[in-house]
Amino acid sequence: MIVMILALPGAASARPPGQAAAAAPSHVALIANLGSATVTPIDTATHAANPPIPVGLAPVGIAITPNGRTAYVTNSGSNTVTPIDVPTRTAGRPIPVGLIPNAIAVTPDGRTAYVANAGSADVTPIDLATNTPRANIPTGLFPNGVAVTPAGRTVYVTNALSNTVSPIDVATNRAGPPIYGGLGPGLLAITPDGTKAYVADLESASVLVIDLATNRPDRSVPVGLAPFAVAITPDGRTVFVTNVGSASVTPISVATNQPEAAIPVGLGPDAIAIASDGSTAYVANFISGNVTPIDTATRQPGPAVQVGLIPAGAAAT
Repeated sequence: MIVMILALPGAASARPPGQAAAAAPSHVALIANLGSATVTPIDTATHAANPPIPVGLAPVGIAITPNGRTAYVTNSGSNTVTPIDVPTRTAGRPIPVGLIPNAIAVTPDGRTAYVANAGSADVTPIDLATNTPRANIPTGLFPNGVAVTPAGRTVYVTNALSNTVSPIDVATNRAGPPIYGGLGPGLLAITPDGTKAYVADLESASVLVIDLATNRPDRSVPVGLAPFAVAITPDGRTVFVTNVGSASVTPISVATNQPEAAIPVGLGPDAIAIASDGSTAYVANFISGNVTPIDTATRQPGPAVQVGLIPAGAAAT
């Protein structure tokens, strides 16, 4: 299954220990091209695609460190994660993880990345000071999405074949009791205030809202067919959900949990990232082979941006 992950909004900007200072990165969206084994940078000021960056086989997930200087790309066909220096667009040495790594998220302090390995039913923590993997953490079957709370205390992982979400305590790196996650949960996102998680319920054409104070599902919001990827604006007001089967994106008001009119995009939208200023959402359409920028204020889609083959992941500085 094709996945995406994006950096947490509102995270601190301190660099990880041991990471050298670098020039401030340009504002960029990064698109993982599963079929091209590359990552395409898109200039968020002009929406122009820049030369692709080679990574491992079948890249599907991206997370960017809070300081915006390093992106980490999961290579589902190589069982590795490739670090990319964002200012120089240079790929580093691949990091070995579990089988079929899908999604990835970075803690707000920039010290650790968590990688969901669909094939080995576990999560690999990576020490970002040394780019060294730690012991894998068992989860449910086919872990698909991963997100970290803004406080950095808990990692939530969706398990597509177990219909659950696993909460992982960052202090102990142990998974707690599973939470019901809907039928075939896809990706998830956590509100900036850390109170709610929104989980794409792929088979139910809805988004499940989980109350993180109790770790229990609170309600279900109807969206389009086969919802898969979720992103939340930095101000915490709106959730954007990609509907793979409807070629659309559904906005949801966080205040009311009511869906708005769907926004048409390309075919097979399976990844979404929102710029740090909240102005634009970038939607990767894996069937159309392009990216649709959406003005988050007007809900209007812009001209498609051509990228590599089968765009499957997205993140933005």
